[in-house]
This record gives sequence, structure tokens and C-alpha cells, in this order.
Amino acid sequence: MFTVGPVAENCFFVRASEEAREAIVIDPGDEAEKLIAAIEGLELGVKAILLTHTHFDHIGAVAPVARATGAPVYCPELEKDVLEDINSYVPWQGFGPFENYTPDHLLTGGETLELAGMTFDVVFTPGHSPGHMTFATPGALFSGDVLFQGSVGRTDLPFGDHPTLLRSIAALLAAYPDETTVFPGHMGITTLGAERATNPFLRELQRTP
Repeated sequence: MFTVGPVAENCFFVRASEEAREAIVIDPGDEAEKLIAAIEGLELGVKAILLTHTHFDHIGAVAPVARATGAPVYCPELEKDVLEDINSYVPWQGFGPFENYTPDHLLTGGETLELAGMTFDVVFTPGHSPGHMTFATPGALFSGDVLFQGSVGRTDLPFGDHPTLLRSIAALLAAYPDETTVFPGHMGITTLGAERATNPFLRELQRTP
């Protein structure tokens, strides 16, 4: 996990084992030089770049990392236009400019990806953004900005929807066991069980039909 950029976004390098030399990169949000140096230092062959969603803090380094590694980029289909015109969708001044990128593959949810010796199920989890995806591999969820340690994704940005977000979280809680590790887009690593037991926003979920 590399925490990058002014809003402390988590980018993940995922390998089948510590010895593996093939990897995927999830949400390269910023500080491209730092991420590329780490890839080179670990001598990784990056087989894919997966995007949970296309808010600027999760995609700011996509173009340079893709160019440096030659890895294809997988993007939610509903958010393709944002990746191709990032700066038009930055909601506040002082961030960027960022380099646009045309994705190589589009995701709608329900896909199974076989990458770098690992299997990832693509789970459609909208609410924080319209096309948000969670990437599930045995024992782990890469949840982007859906579920955090002690919190959930904000829905006050354009196209966010709080009831939809809660339904997405409910689906994850129903589908995966409590011991599943959650690797979120911000803050610390947690588990589904810990969030079910202590996350105050999930008390609201329990009251939601």
C-alpha cells in the first residue's frame, strides 16, 4: 500500500505472493514518480491497472504509470468519460492538472479477471460514484471509496447517492465472510467483521429496509 497525493489516497500493488514478480496496480492516484520507482525497485512486471472509480484522487497517475509499465487499464464503463477528460471533473481548485487516458478495457460488474496468477471478481458497488467497482479476490476486498475503517464513502460529490451506497455495502456484507480483509481507498486496512461490529454508519444500514 502506498498512500499518495494531497488527500492521502491508497494505491495498492497486489501480488500472488511476496516472491511473485508479476503484479497488478489498483488506483494509482498521484505521485507517479514514486509509484514507478517502487515498481522498478521491486522489479515487478505490472500486468494490469485496475480502477475502482475515476475521482481524480484515484486516477491522477494512471497515464504515466500505464506508459511506464505498458500495462492495460481497466476502468468502469460508466466512468470512461471522466478518465478521458480528468481535469473537467475535478470539483475543487488547486488539484492537477492531470493527464487524460483512454482505458483499454471497460468493466460493468460481474466479470472475472485472471491477472498475474490471481483471480478477481468485479463487483458493481455504486453510490460513492455511478460506476464504482470493488475488486474481490479470495480473502480480500479492494473497496475503493465504498467502505472505510470506521466510515463509508462520501456521497456529497456529483452523482453520489447515499441509499445506493448503503445497498452496495449491504451486498458486500452479505456476500463475503467477516474475516475478509478490506483494503480501502483511504485510511487503514480493516475487515468486514470489524466494520460490521463497530462502524457507526453500518448502524444506519441496519435500519435501512
